[in-house]
Amino acid sequence: MIAIVTVRYLAVSGGFAWLTARRGITAGPSDPARRRRQISTEIRWSLLSAVIYAVPAGLVLELWRNDGLSALTTDLSTPLQFIWFPLSILVYLFLHDTWFYWTHRWMHAPRLFKTVHAVHHASKPPTAWAAMSFHPWEALSGAILIPALAFVIPIHVAALAVVLTIATVMGVTNHMGWEMFPKRWVNGWFGRHVISASHHEAHHRHYTCNYGLYFRFWDRLCHTDKGLVPNFGH
Repeated sequence: MIAIVTVRYLAVSGGFAWLTARRGITAGPSDPARRRRQISTEIRWSLLSAVIYAVPAGLVLELWRNDGLSALTTDLSTPLQFIWFPLSILVYLFLHDTWFYWTHRWMHAPRLFKTVHAVHHASKPPTAWAAMSFHPWEALSGAILIPALAFVIPIHVAALAVVLTIATVMGVTNHMGWEMFPKRWVNGWFGRHVISASHHEAHHRHYTCNYGLYFRFWDRLCHTDKGLVPNFGH
């Protein structure tokens, strides 16, 4: 499982870092030497985070495979299970987003920020390699929610794979230094509800806003949504 999480991180972050370079965009610090040092630091923290993320995920899979103790399933034999398949993805994403918003906002309290969250914000500005660049305590807070849900809320293994894919891709693309979605999406219905790089970049610039992971729901409800960075990286 450690190998899977590590390869997933290297492949997705590396792929979007390559795409960023192909577009002629310089993500991270403008000084080349400083940028190389920052990316090296991001990768080191991320590889440590990969180990932390892999442990609870591996535990869930082992218990499911050997004892059937988790709520994972491979059964799609009834109409209800077909209906629940896409709904379970939305439920998991919303609950993960809720957990992320409140723990993320909590980690911006001055004492916790200095101890835990400053590692992530040391990337100024972040690159695609920063998606998992966390202090171990922050990595642990991010690693436990989805495995915990897999014990209590039934989900098909393929639906769980979709959730993990969305989490990985959005974690990387929201940090890569440019907006991959068309302006009409970002400025339309999609951008009003779903977080993209244009939204998350404001968090890395101002720190006290835009705490969400997937959706703008909690930011808007709690009046922490400060909108988008105009024309970000287009």
